[in-house]
Amino acid sequence: MKLLKSIADLKAFRDTQEGSVGFVPTMGALHDGHLSLVYASNMEADTTIVSIYVNPTQFNNANDLDNYPDTLAKDLSKLEAAGVAAVYLPDYTQMYPDDFSYELNEKSFSNELCGELRPGHFTGVLTVVMKLLNLVQPDKAFFGEKDYQQLELIRGMVEAFFIDVEIVGCSIVRENDGLAMSSRNLNLSQCDRKRSPKFHRILGLGGSDESIAMALKSAGFDVEYVRTKSGRRFGAVRMGTVANPVRLIDNVPAR
Repeated sequence: MKLLKSIADLKAFRDTQEGSVGFVPTMGALHDGHLSLVYASNMEADTTIVSIYVNPTQFNNANDLDNYPDTLAKDLSKLEAAGVAAVYLPDYTQMYPDDFSYELNEKSFSNELCGELRPGHFTGVLTVVMKLLNLVQPDKAFFGEKDYQQLELIRGMVEAFFIDVEIVGCSIVRENDGLAMSSRNLNLSQCDRKRSPKFHRILGLGGSDESIAMALKSAGFDVEYVRTKSGRRFGAVRMGTVANPVRLIDNVPAR
Protein backbone atom coordinates (compact mmCIF):
# COMPACT_ATOMS: atom_id res chain seq x y z
CA MET A 1 0.00 0.00 0.00
CA LYS A 2 1.43 3.36 -1.06
CA LEU A 3 1.39 6.34 1.31
CA LEU A 4 1.02 9.53 -0.69
CA LYS A 5 1.94 12.61 1.33
CA SER A 6 2.02 15.26 -1.36
CA ILE A 7 0.02 16.29 -4.41
CA ALA A 8 3.02 15.35 -6.54
CA ASP A 9 3.02 11.84 -5.03
CA LEU A 10 -0.72 11.50 -5.68
CA LYS A 11 -0.47 12.64 -9.30
CA ALA A 12 2.50 10.38 -9.97
CA PHE A 13 0.62 7.37 -8.56
CA ARG A 14 -2.58 8.26 -10.40
CA ASP A 15 -0.69 8.45 -13.70
CA THR A 16 0.40 4.82 -13.31
CA GLN A 17 -3.17 3.48 -13.00
CA GLU A 18 -4.53 2.14 -16.27
CA GLY A 19 -7.81 0.65 -15.03
CA SER A 20 -10.74 2.21 -13.21
CA VAL A 21 -10.14 4.04 -9.93
CA GLY A 22 -12.46 4.12 -6.92
CA PHE A 23 -12.07 6.76 -4.24
CA VAL A 24 -13.12 6.83 -0.58
CA PRO A 25 -12.54 10.19 1.17
CA THR A 26 -12.42 9.94 4.99
CA MET A 27 -11.38 11.86 8.08
CA GLY A 28 -9.85 8.78 9.69
CA ALA A 29 -10.89 7.04 12.92
CA LEU A 30 -12.02 4.26 10.61
CA HIS A 31 -14.69 1.73 11.49
CA ASP A 32 -16.58 -0.98 9.61
CA GLY A 33 -18.78 1.63 7.96
CA HIS A 34 -15.74 3.16 6.27
CA LEU A 35 -14.44 -0.28 5.36
CA SER A 36 -17.77 -1.13 3.70
CA LEU A 37 -17.09 1.78 1.32
CA VAL A 38 -13.62 0.39 0.64
CA TYR A 39 -15.02 -3.07 -0.10
CA ALA A 40 -17.62 -1.55 -2.44
CA SER A 41 -14.83 0.30 -4.26
CA ASN A 42 -12.75 -2.87 -4.49
CA MET A 43 -15.73 -4.63 -6.08
CA GLU A 44 -16.47 -1.89 -8.61
CA ALA A 45 -13.04 -0.50 -9.48
CA ASP A 46 -9.62 -1.87 -10.36
CA THR A 47 -7.80 0.37 -7.87
CA THR A 48 -8.98 1.93 -4.61
CA ILE A 49 -7.52 5.15 -3.24
CA VAL A 50 -8.49 6.38 0.24
CA SER A 51 -7.79 9.82 1.65
CA ILE A 52 -7.45 10.61 5.36
CA TYR A 53 -7.77 14.29 6.15
CA VAL A 54 -9.53 15.92 9.11
CA ASN A 55 -10.89 18.94 7.28
CA PRO A 56 -10.99 21.97 9.61
CA THR A 57 -13.15 24.10 7.32
CA GLN A 58 -16.22 21.93 7.95
CA PHE A 59 -16.08 22.29 11.75
CA ASN A 60 -18.06 25.22 13.10
CA ASN A 61 -17.21 24.13 16.66
CA ALA A 62 -13.52 24.22 17.64
CA ASN A 63 -14.07 21.68 20.44
CA ASP A 64 -15.53 19.20 17.96
CA LEU A 65 -12.41 19.53 15.81
CA ASP A 66 -10.08 19.24 18.81
CA ASN A 67 -11.88 16.13 20.07
CA TYR A 68 -12.05 14.33 16.73
CA PRO A 69 -10.40 10.90 17.24
CA ASP A 70 -6.90 10.36 15.82
CA THR A 71 -6.16 6.68 15.13
CA LEU A 72 -3.90 6.94 12.08
CA ALA A 73 -1.69 3.90 12.75
CA LYS A 74 -4.74 1.66 13.23
CA ASP A 75 -6.42 3.20 10.21
CA LEU A 76 -3.50 2.44 7.92
CA SER A 77 -3.34 -1.14 9.17
CA LYS A 78 -7.06 -1.63 8.45
CA LEU A 79 -6.76 -0.16 4.98
CA GLU A 80 -3.77 -2.29 4.07
CA ALA A 81 -5.62 -5.41 5.23
CA ALA A 82 -8.63 -4.34 3.15
CA GLY A 83 -6.54 -4.23 -0.02
CA VAL A 84 -6.35 -0.47 -0.57
CA ALA A 85 -3.77 0.45 -3.19
CA ALA A 86 -2.88 3.92 -1.89
CA VAL A 87 -3.72 6.34 0.91
CA TYR A 88 -3.49 10.08 0.37
CA LEU A 89 -2.49 11.99 3.54
CA PRO A 90 -2.62 15.73 2.75
CA ASP A 91 -2.23 18.61 5.19
CA TYR A 92 -3.90 22.02 5.35
CA THR A 93 -1.21 23.75 3.27
CA GLN A 94 -1.75 21.30 0.42
CA MET A 95 -5.53 21.41 0.52
CA TYR A 96 -5.84 25.15 1.07
CA PRO A 97 -2.88 26.97 -0.50
CA ASP A 98 -5.28 29.94 -0.73
CA ASP A 99 -6.02 29.67 3.04
CA PHE A 100 -9.68 28.99 2.20
CA SER A 101 -10.05 32.24 0.29
CA TYR A 102 -12.04 30.37 -2.35
CA GLU A 103 -15.01 28.27 -1.28
CA LEU A 104 -17.94 26.41 -2.80
CA ASN A 105 -21.46 27.21 -1.59
CA GLU A 106 -24.83 25.57 -2.15
CA LYS A 107 -27.70 27.96 -1.40
CA SER A 108 -30.69 25.74 -0.62
CA PHE A 109 -30.51 22.23 0.89
CA SER A 110 -27.22 23.00 2.68
CA ASN A 111 -29.11 25.47 4.90
CA GLU A 112 -31.53 22.82 6.18
CA LEU A 113 -31.17 19.99 8.72
CA CYS A 114 -27.50 19.85 9.82
CA GLY A 115 -26.70 22.97 7.84
CA GLU A 116 -29.25 25.05 9.71
CA LEU A 117 -27.45 24.48 13.01
CA ARG A 118 -23.90 24.23 11.67
CA PRO A 119 -23.33 27.34 9.55
CA GLY A 120 -20.56 26.88 7.03
CA HIS A 121 -20.33 23.12 7.55
CA PHE A 122 -21.38 22.08 4.08
CA THR A 123 -19.35 24.86 2.48
CA GLY A 124 -16.30 23.19 4.00
CA VAL A 125 -17.47 19.72 2.97
CA LEU A 126 -18.23 20.62 -0.64
CA THR A 127 -15.05 22.64 -1.04
CA VAL A 128 -12.76 19.87 0.18
CA VAL A 129 -14.60 17.14 -1.74
CA MET A 130 -14.37 19.19 -4.94
CA LYS A 131 -10.63 19.60 -4.38
CA LEU A 132 -10.14 15.88 -3.68
CA LEU A 133 -12.16 14.80 -6.70
CA ASN A 134 -10.13 17.14 -8.91
CA LEU A 135 -6.87 15.74 -7.52
CA VAL A 136 -7.71 12.02 -7.48
CA GLN A 137 -9.84 12.03 -10.66
CA PRO A 138 -11.64 8.81 -9.76
CA ASP A 139 -14.16 7.01 -11.93
CA LYS A 140 -16.32 6.38 -8.86
CA ALA A 141 -16.38 7.90 -5.36
CA PHE A 142 -18.09 6.17 -2.43
CA PHE A 143 -20.02 7.83 0.40
CA GLY A 144 -22.15 6.43 3.23
CA GLU A 145 -25.88 7.03 3.56
CA LYS A 146 -25.54 7.85 7.27
CA ASP A 147 -24.53 11.33 6.10
CA TYR A 148 -27.47 11.35 3.69
CA GLN A 149 -27.67 15.13 3.37
CA GLN A 150 -23.97 15.27 2.57
CA LEU A 151 -24.39 12.51 -0.02
CA GLU A 152 -27.20 14.36 -1.79
CA LEU A 153 -25.30 17.66 -1.77
CA ILE A 154 -22.21 16.01 -3.26
CA ARG A 155 -24.34 14.38 -5.95
CA GLY A 156 -25.84 17.76 -6.74
CA MET A 157 -22.41 19.42 -6.85
CA VAL A 158 -21.03 16.81 -9.25
CA GLU A 159 -24.03 17.27 -11.54
CA ALA A 160 -23.95 21.09 -11.37
CA PHE A 161 -20.24 21.33 -12.20
CA PHE A 162 -20.18 18.52 -14.79
CA ILE A 163 -17.59 16.50 -12.86
CA ASP A 164 -16.91 13.21 -14.60
CA VAL A 165 -17.32 10.87 -11.62
CA GLU A 166 -20.08 8.56 -10.42
CA ILE A 167 -21.10 9.14 -6.80
CA VAL A 168 -22.03 5.82 -5.18
CA GLY A 169 -24.12 5.81 -2.00
CA CYS A 170 -23.61 2.86 0.36
CA SER A 171 -26.00 1.61 3.03
CA ILE A 172 -25.62 2.58 6.68
CA VAL A 173 -23.58 0.09 8.70
CA ARG A 174 -24.84 -0.35 12.25
CA GLU A 175 -23.62 -1.87 15.48
CA ASN A 176 -25.46 -4.99 16.65
CA ASP A 177 -27.67 -2.79 18.85
CA GLY A 178 -28.68 -0.54 15.93
CA LEU A 179 -26.45 2.48 16.54
CA ALA A 180 -25.14 3.86 13.25
CA MET A 181 -21.37 3.46 13.13
CA SER A 182 -19.57 6.78 13.49
CA SER A 183 -16.07 7.87 14.41
CA ARG A 184 -17.61 10.09 17.09
CA ASN A 185 -19.01 7.03 18.88
CA LEU A 186 -15.51 6.61 20.32
CA ASN A 187 -16.12 9.77 22.35
CA LEU A 188 -19.27 8.44 24.06
CA SER A 189 -18.99 7.63 27.74
CA GLN A 190 -19.81 4.06 28.77
CA CYS A 191 -23.18 5.19 30.11
CA ASP A 192 -24.06 7.18 26.99
CA ARG A 193 -22.98 4.34 24.73
CA LYS A 194 -25.50 2.06 26.46
CA ARG A 195 -28.29 4.59 25.93
CA SER A 196 -27.36 5.65 22.40
CA PRO A 197 -29.18 2.84 20.49
CA LYS A 198 -32.49 4.34 21.65
CA PHE A 199 -31.87 7.13 19.15
CA HIS A 200 -32.26 4.81 16.17
CA ARG A 201 -35.13 2.85 17.70
CA ILE A 202 -37.17 5.94 18.51
CA LEU A 203 -36.38 7.64 15.18
CA GLY A 204 -37.84 4.62 13.39
CA LEU A 205 -41.19 4.72 15.20
CA GLY A 206 -44.37 5.89 13.52
CA GLY A 207 -45.91 9.25 14.35
CA SER A 208 -45.17 12.90 13.73
CA ASP A 209 -41.75 14.49 13.85
CA GLU A 210 -42.89 16.39 16.94
CA SER A 211 -43.87 13.20 18.77
CA ILE A 212 -40.54 11.57 17.91
CA ALA A 213 -38.65 14.62 19.16
CA MET A 214 -40.59 14.51 22.43
CA ALA A 215 -39.85 10.79 22.82
CA LEU A 216 -36.14 11.41 22.29
CA LYS A 217 -36.14 14.20 24.87
CA SER A 218 -37.91 11.90 27.34
CA ALA A 219 -35.17 9.31 26.72
CA GLY A 220 -32.53 11.85 27.76
CA PHE A 221 -31.31 13.13 24.38
CA ASP A 222 -30.65 16.77 23.62
CA VAL A 223 -32.56 17.02 20.33
CA GLU A 224 -31.27 19.27 17.54
CA TYR A 225 -33.90 18.30 15.00
CA VAL A 226 -36.26 15.59 13.79
CA ARG A 227 -37.56 16.20 10.29
CA THR A 228 -39.14 14.17 7.53
CA LYS A 229 -38.14 15.10 3.99
CA SER A 230 -38.25 13.30 0.65
CA GLY A 231 -39.43 10.04 2.16
CA ARG A 232 -36.83 9.88 4.93
CA ARG A 233 -36.86 10.91 8.58
CA PHE A 234 -33.69 12.70 9.65
CA GLY A 235 -32.55 13.25 13.20
CA ALA A 236 -29.66 14.79 15.11
CA VAL A 237 -29.11 14.62 18.87
CA ARG A 238 -26.39 15.37 21.38
CA MET A 239 -25.22 13.32 24.33
CA GLY A 240 -22.59 13.88 26.99
CA THR A 241 -21.63 17.03 28.86
CA VAL A 242 -22.31 20.62 27.86
CA ALA A 243 -18.57 21.23 27.59
CA ASN A 244 -17.90 18.12 25.46
CA PRO A 245 -21.10 16.97 23.76
CA VAL A 246 -21.10 14.11 21.25
CA ARG A 247 -23.31 14.71 18.23
CA LEU A 248 -25.11 11.76 16.63
CA ILE A 249 -27.02 11.81 13.33
CA ASP A 250 -29.15 9.16 11.68
CA ASN A 251 -31.86 8.72 9.08
CA VAL A 252 -34.48 6.08 8.35
CA PRO A 253 -37.18 5.54 5.74
CA ALA A 254 -40.28 7.50 6.77
CA ARG A 255 -43.18 5.41 8.06
